[in-house]
Amino acid sequence: MTDKQTTDEERIAKANKPAEDALKMHPYYKGKIEIVPKCIIRDLQDFAIWYTPGVAAPCKEIHANPDKVFDYTNKGNTVGIVTDGTRVLGLGDIGPLAGLPVMEGKALIFKYLGGVDAFPICLDTKDPDEFIRTVKLISPSFGGINLEDIENPKCFYILDRLRAEASIPVWHDDQQGTAAVTVAGLINALKIVGKKMEDATITLIGIGAANVCIAKMLFKAGADPKKMIVVDSKGVLNKKRDDIGPSHKEKREFCEITNAGNRDGGMEEAMRGQDVVIALSKPGPGVIEKSWISGMADNAIVFVCSNPVPEIWPWEAKEAGARIVATGRSDFPNQVNNSVGFPAIFRGTLDVMARVITDEMCIAAAVELARCAEDRGIHEDYLLPTMDEWEIFPREAVAVAKTAIQQGVARLNFTEKELFAMAESKIRRARDEVNLMMDKGIIAPYKEDA
Repeated sequence: MTDKQTTDEERIAKANKPAEDALKMHPYYKGKIEIVPKCIIRDLQDFAIWYTPGVAAPCKEIHANPDKVFDYTNKGNTVGIVTDGTRVLGLGDIGPLAGLPVMEGKALIFKYLGGVDAFPICLDTKDPDEFIRTVKLISPSFGGINLEDIENPKCFYILDRLRAEASIPVWHDDQQGTAAVTVAGLINALKIVGKKMEDATITLIGIGAANVCIAKMLFKAGADPKKMIVVDSKGVLNKKRDDIGPSHKEKREFCEITNAGNRDGGMEEAMRGQDVVIALSKPGPGVIEKSWISGMADNAIVFVCSNPVPEIWPWEAKEAGARIVATGRSDFPNQVNNSVGFPAIFRGTLDVMARVITDEMCIAAAVELARCAEDRGIHEDYLLPTMDEWEIFPREAVAVAKTAIQQGVARLNFTEKELFAMAESKIRRARDEVNLMMDKGIIAPYKEDA
């Protein structure tokens, strides 16, 4: 066995370790979230205040003035994470029960990184209209809705309708969240290699919810549609494709506005000579071959972000000549992951009681994320801040909130200083709460032999 083979085996073993630990630690804790009180309970007499008879007074106040619900309840800091389990990670349609661990994980990140109280809601329906109706029915309990892991093209229909019809902000993290963080990473990657967004030739591998929104957000960030090539499971999108039905209107649109050279073929042809490839297709490795990366332009940028395993191992992409490689995983450099986006984007949205989360609010988050990394010093293995750089989240939240105010979609108006103080206080409290519970043993330490 060669040294290289040994090294690759060690790398793969390390990459598989989180999955092995997850199977041990999830049953140990029996999940990742719970509800704890946020009000004082000096003795049981306080329940006369928090419940009957005292609670009737705030009920009557809210009935007379519905906006007071934000003063008397936690609605303004609560997000519903709603899924039907039809497109969970890279695992596909595994259903609402099997999707629950992902939604609990999302809720954990919402709280720890954004100070947002989020709760998983896994719906046992694949009917998009029933899904929409259910979300609208439960909206009174929440300040916002985070759609998650819904199959394409149904996810576009659901998001569009709920953004138009719901009384609270609704977004789809697999679309807007992934797009915001990807744009942030690409902004800095292009800086490192000395290329401009408007000049870069970009290939997108996969045309699910994430890449559709990434493409649209890249256009708003300055990328040229004519210089973009998009690949679906059947090959490159171009004007000659006549196999795309009306339900895939986004694909049809990309056939018309991208690929000015009318390039044909599959992934290999789509990547040839390109500056950037962004892949969110199916779990690897082996989906993208080393030789295809070798055929890209000099100083190639490769984002292989399928979960749980990227389309090609990052060290293989580097060996093939890529200068910058990013994945969706935290155990490799350059994690392009929604976890540095959605907690702060919702924090900023909720703090100003925005009616909607606009693309411009997402781009503001992306630009601020890129700046946070640049302030620390970007390099080939550091494009984006990581989750443990907690100070980025208040900054990002402020950028989102300011944009909401500027666009006129915010119900509340604060100064930049006030926004930062609010966001920092709420995020710090959430982190301190978890640390205190671990210190006191309320959250028990993990014991592998228990």
